[in-house]
Amino acid sequence: MRILLGVSGGIAAYKSVLLLRLLREQGHAVRVLPTASALQFVGAPTFEALSGEPVTPEVFEDVAHVPHVALGQGADLVVVAPATADLMARAATGRADDLLTSTLLTARCPVVMAPAMHTEMWEHPATRANVATLRARGVVVVEPASGRLTGADTGPGRLPEPEEIARVALALVGAAPGGPGAPAATDDGAATDDGAGDLAARRVVVSAGGTREPIDPVRFIGNRSSGRQGVALALAARARGAQVTLVAANLDVALTAQARAVGIDVADVETAAQLRSAVREAAGAADVVVMAAAVADFRPAAVPDAKIKKVPGEGPAPIELVQNPDVLAELAHQRLRAGQVVVGFAAETGDAEGTVLEHGRAKARRKGADLLAVNAVGGGRGFAVDTNEVTILDGSGEEVARASGTKRAVADGIWDAVADILPAT
Repeated sequence: MRILLGVSGGIAAYKSVLLLRLLREQGHAVRVLPTASALQFVGAPTFEALSGEPVTPEVFEDVAHVPHVALGQGADLVVVAPATADLMARAATGRADDLLTSTLLTARCPVVMAPAMHTEMWEHPATRANVATLRARGVVVVEPASGRLTGADTGPGRLPEPEEIARVALALVGAAPGGPGAPAATDDGAATDDGAGDLAARRVVVSAGGTREPIDPVRFIGNRSSGRQGVALALAARARGAQVTLVAANLDVALTAQARAVGIDVADVETAAQLRSAVREAAGAADVVVMAAAVADFRPAAVPDAKIKKVPGEGPAPIELVQNPDVLAELAHQRLRAGQVVVGFAAETGDAEGTVLEHGRAKARRKGADLLAVNAVGGGRGFAVDTNEVTILDGSGEEVARASGTKRAVADGIWDAVADILPAT
């Protein structure tokens, strides 16, 4: 695979050398595109020796081959690590003032940026706006790690370790770390299955996000699910060789762009009824169905055609709710395909009636899924964050595994548990 490794000018540039070596050892062709300031931290001879390719930040070298266009057109993957606040600002505004930023404008393959900067810079509204802009365009901007920064400072802004960056980046093009035997990228950047991975030739359906039940044409009943865990499950399955359908309930466009970039089929839905229909349609041919979406339990019994108006001096009219179908329980009890494995999620909070795990065990026995991933939510846990922690139960409520860390790490833990019970083909 042809990879372009962009390196911008931060102290974390030294880690790009380790990332370069890792990618080369896995058999990928890598060309380094540093900024001029990056070369203040790591010299061009180091990058050239490890990559075996010329290194320059300038667009005026080797002009006859038009590198600022040709490099992006010929790449299967672009990884920028570290991506400084300045580099992301220039990329977000379409600047093309060196070879790296010019190449980013011509690349039509998946692009991954791994930020590295001080916490104050990462949290500044300008940086957050630039990150949002890049993600909306389909760029995968990974969350920085939290830890020791330059000097005595600590906090979010640390460059993730090279192994983590490589794993995330290669998953986007369907390649597993290790290189040989991984799905190869086609000319359009999608991945093709060549039989590698423990989910090779398997068909997988994953639901993600949170459904919305209309109250009127303007308002809805919803929940806090961002869909990040479901998308992580879809990406992990694709990296392990599966053909994946993602049923996306109200996901951010950047999340669905990540999925589509690696050849995942995406079905966009809004309501629980639409999700049920889309999941059931795809599940008829699926080996595994993972219900990671937060599906509304209830919906308004009637939805007016016009916005409900506020009447001065009067309280709101009551809204009658009716129960939605239990999509997970239906799939678990009906099994739309012989030998199909069904996995559910239980986002729980403890209460006077029991702990998170006690509620999860009861739900596992009630739902009838093969596996149920139970996680605590609320108070900054579970929803709309980049980490998760789950206890994986079998259909009788017995614990079979645990997984924690990034949502991708949790996804791989869940797929490990699925692989243990998936019938042989």
